[in-house]
Amino acid sequence: MMRLTRLRKSILFYMLGVLLLLTACQQSNENTSASGDAVPKEGGELVYGLATPPDSLDPHTSGMAVSTRVNNSIYEKLVYQTEDNKIEPWLATSWEVSDDQKTFTFKLRDDVTFHDGSKFNAEVVKYNFDRIVNPETKAASAYALIENYESSEVVDDYTVKIHFSEPAATFLSNLSQPKLAIVSKEGAEKYGLSLATNPVGSGPFKFVSQDENNEIVLEKYDDYTGKAPFAEHEGKAYLDKLIYKIIPEEATRIGSVQSNQLNAVETVPPQDLKSIKANGNLKIFETETAGMPYGLFINPENAPWNELDARIALQETIDVDNIVNTLYLGTYQRAWSVITPTILGYDKSLENTGKVDVEDANKRLENLGWKKNSEDVREKDGKELVLRLIDSNVNREKRHDIATIIQQQVKEIGVKLEITTSAEYYNITKNGNDYDVIGNSRVAGDPDVLRLFFHSDNLPENGGSSLARLHDDEIDQWLEEGELETDTDKRVELYKQVQQKLIGQGYFIPIYVFPYTVATSNDVEGLTFDSQGYPLFNDVFINK
Repeated sequence: MMRLTRLRKSILFYMLGVLLLLTACQQSNENTSASGDAVPKEGGELVYGLATPPDSLDPHTSGMAVSTRVNNSIYEKLVYQTEDNKIEPWLATSWEVSDDQKTFTFKLRDDVTFHDGSKFNAEVVKYNFDRIVNPETKAASAYALIENYESSEVVDDYTVKIHFSEPAATFLSNLSQPKLAIVSKEGAEKYGLSLATNPVGSGPFKFVSQDENNEIVLEKYDDYTGKAPFAEHEGKAYLDKLIYKIIPEEATRIGSVQSNQLNAVETVPPQDLKSIKANGNLKIFETETAGMPYGLFINPENAPWNELDARIALQETIDVDNIVNTLYLGTYQRAWSVITPTILGYDKSLENTGKVDVEDANKRLENLGWKKNSEDVREKDGKELVLRLIDSNVNREKRHDIATIIQQQVKEIGVKLEITTSAEYYNITKNGNDYDVIGNSRVAGDPDVLRLFFHSDNLPENGGSSLARLHDDEIDQWLEEGELETDTDKRVELYKQVQQKLIGQGYFIPIYVFPYTVATSNDVEGLTFDSQGYPLFNDVFINK
């Protein structure tokens, strides 16, 4: 039986906190530009432009969504989640759950072979879970999905039991997450931590080479069997090669597909998205997002943001509609809650609430004793009212521009916004005295993600990722009950209570839901997305 000591858990949660801040939003499937009429053709290659380089090609140690966009072609999972949030078999064929929700028994496929020729079986599944909870693997993100894992038991070659120390109501949902994909046991034992640059899975494409920060080359796995989830056809992929090019600069990335140097590029900027749709020279594939939207976590440990009226004053002043419309030109959806609409328990009643009211915001700060000086900056006891915002040094999705707009908006209530951008910004969060607000989003398939960001046990200095730095017994209790509750209706009500309080108390200001967009040349066919919004290449072919 494998158990983690408190020290080992602390180390893993510290790493998790770092990785969470690198992660983009999770998505649900919506394809807007597939023709669907062309007859599939085998052969050829697709060159796909990524906005950032993957951090790891080992699904257990990766902390970035961009890595999953590559890893999903290499690896497979025991189960997958449909677009309506149902869990369906993949490498597992069926499962049974004990009455106490602590033991899960899986029957496995017997026809799966990894890219290195080794067989998929129950021993491999046991190895994968034991590997994730082993501190030497440094699998912080994956570990967070199975933190109450106790042991695995091989019943026979194709039957495995997985045991938890507590009821694991979210396990099947978490099992569909890319971070719990199955790696080759022989491959992982051979490469160790270097599996991150020598991936071995069982997916439709196998690894060929990687030129760090430049390109990753995959080729068709000829021995691939079965019908992959969301695929239209059974068996191996149509493409001979799938090549990912790393192109961080937006204009260069879009220019590369417009000039036919690349077949496809991700993360199309709003201004280009509108023009491409208008002229029809390229195809656009896009998907709505799910998880935690990008929003602002307000740190209630520092005065005056420990006062409800001060936090509400920020809510009443920050004009989210203006931000979203100005920066994203109608291509991004405004967020209203701490989770996005496709996540279980989303509270629709929060939509269209919280109107801008600068006059009332000024009154709230005035009543707290903060008076405007000759420069229209509020002061109290000789101290100016400063709001300290920290962010990554990368202007991803125009987040720096959001801060600049907010800087101007809060001047109307006499608040001075100081902006700090740094590659080490996560380290700043480990001391709550050093910041007042931070923006972030999160990949997730279940509302349990809120526990990582809002439970008082998960402060960054303890290795967690609670950017909100809350110490709220009621929210803690609801989050704990939501993690263990097996009744879906009861879980929904618990998470609605959490959302109502987090928004109502001004702990989080939602900004936008990120749409994942792909621009392709007109001869690219068959690109789809899974329920989490990641691109799938099983059905892709070049129609020439």
